Amino acid sequence: MKLIVDSGSTKADWILFDTNGSFIKTFATLGLNPEVVSIDEVLKRLNISEDLMVLQTKVREIHFYGSGCGTIRSKEMMQVALQKFFTETSIFIIKEDTYAAVYATCKENEKAIVCINGTGSNCSYFDGSEVIQAVDSLGYLAMDDCGGVQFGREMIRSYFFKTMPENLRVKFATSYDLNSDTIKNRFYKTENPNAYLASFLPFLIEHKSESFFKELIESQITFFINNYIKQFENYKEVPIHFVGSVAFLLKENFEEILKQNELTPGKFYQKPLDGLINFYN
Repeated sequence: MKLIVDSGSTKADWILFDTNGSFIKTFATLGLNPEVVSIDEVLKRLNISEDLMVLQTKVREIHFYGSGCGTIRSKEMMQVALQKFFTETSIFIIKEDTYAAVYATCKENEKAIVCINGTGSNCSYFDGSEVIQAVDSLGYLAMDDCGGVQFGREMIRSYFFKTMPENLRVKFATSYDLNSDTIKNRFYKTENPNAYLASFLPFLIEHKSESFFKELIESQITFFINNYIKQFENYKEVPIHFVGSVAFLLKENFEEILKQNELTPGKFYQKPLDGLINFYN
């Protein structure tokens, strides 16, 4: 059997194929990002999945596309963790999640810019065969602009600085535990602080028509276009595809601002699952 994995920091989607390459099913687990969780935590998350437990000795090949898998060190860490769990697997292909987004959205030999705007964010150019990065991602502390992490950070800051309108502050406080000790504990003493920041995203989506959030959304998308997409010289000549909950749920906002910048919106997928099934089937 073969497993294809598309993992973010919050959630990982798994696609199972039989030995003949035929699609069997999909299922999900907690996210597996080697930059924010340890090998022990990866194994813990694998072990609580009933879907994976029954496959532990049956899988022979794994293609893992994950956030945080952009360096040799992180790839090696993820392979060590996977090998400890899947004891009979002989083939491991581990790449950053950008490749999953590219394979899911791009036609064969298509040139395009492919963006990931989910918990974190990324932007790459696909020349029809290779993925090219213009900006080295420094992770959620320094980057992940226009992703759930950054939106969560901006919402928390605006709440505590009292720049968020009072009616929204009241709603925000009733929707989440905003005790400062709770927040600092989640930031500095628990796993996945980036996923915690992104957990505030539903509030922004629910109130995206409010002028305060409309301005925040517009400023983040504009920043992402100017500092990520426009790194590529031919950004006006190719379609720009998007994968991730932020881009999918704010599609109209993205399309409007892309067109204002004379850019061509491409496909918008909440997750690359369906595109990957077609790619591998």
